[in-house]
Amino acid sequence: MNMTDGGQAGSLSSTPVIELQNLGVRFGKRDILRDLNCILSGHSIGLLGPNGAGKSTLINTLLGFYPVTSGTARVLGHDIRTDMKHIRALVGYMPENDSFIAGMSAVTFIRMMGELAGLPSEAALERAHETLFYVGLGEARYRKLGTYSLGMKQMAKLAQAIVHGPKLLILDEPTNGLDPAARLRMVKLIKEMREAKEMHIVLCSHLLRDVEETCEEVLILKQGTIVHYSNLAEERRANRRFVEIEVMGDEAGFAAALEKLGCECALAGGKRIKAVVSDDIEIRDIYRVAAERETQLRRLNYRRDTLEDIFLKAMETETANGRI
Repeated sequence: MNMTDGGQAGSLSSTPVIELQNLGVRFGKRDILRDLNCILSGHSIGLLGPNGAGKSTLINTLLGFYPVTSGTARVLGHDIRTDMKHIRALVGYMPENDSFIAGMSAVTFIRMMGELAGLPSEAALERAHETLFYVGLGEARYRKLGTYSLGMKQMAKLAQAIVHGPKLLILDEPTNGLDPAARLRMVKLIKEMREAKEMHIVLCSHLLRDVEETCEEVLILKQGTIVHYSNLAEERRANRRFVEIEVMGDEAGFAAALEKLGCECALAGGKRIKAVVSDDIEIRDIYRVAAERETQLRRLNYRRDTLEDIFLKAMETETANGRI
């Protein structure tokens, strides 16, 4: 199913998805967002941060629900201070909390949301049927939303967010409360929409696994400031593998042999060697060197940084003025 207006597939614009320019938001005397600056352009962008970091405030500000105190932001090239009408026409929003009319059938509700987004009545009805089948609710589309399970309600929220074919889809905790099977279905749909490249996706979640599986870029907030931005694909390529090896025998000679192989090694005491292994070296190469030198390996552990590592490092980082 093509989710863009008129069902026309095509490449996304080169215009940045979101530009934050010294953005600040204050509630009373408290600064919630402080001097945010960044440019996000990926097909799928993860928004992470602990509770109270400002994630929901940033989303609501980009949607025009909260006023800007200082600076501004642009969504798909439109300034949130002056062009919110155009922004809302281009954006689909799946909120964290339910906001249904319980006595209304799903197809009637999704049709209404399509009409509110600007679709003609007949087109909105057609899109409502298509979208409900797309998210797996086709057989239940005439049931009242109040009778839906939690998983079905999450899918209905996704349907209302994409019914009008937005250019930007904002998902706030889309897998919240889902059982494993329903979560897999939601993640699969997000991946499908990302791979179709017909819309940009911003995923706000406290579940690192969801972001790691679905997003290309990640923005991490802490106490209303940006503490980290990364392109996950580039970050993974840049993350070198750290290997800790425990041997029996001549650890210095074995470390020297590994350095000839292309590793960076340091003796850690107790017959232990810490090595950095580049991507062109396989772990089996280390075993081959050990066999050639008749060196017994007692233990070998290796790993790459995960999104959890990146997130935890960011939580220990302080930035000046939230600048990236």
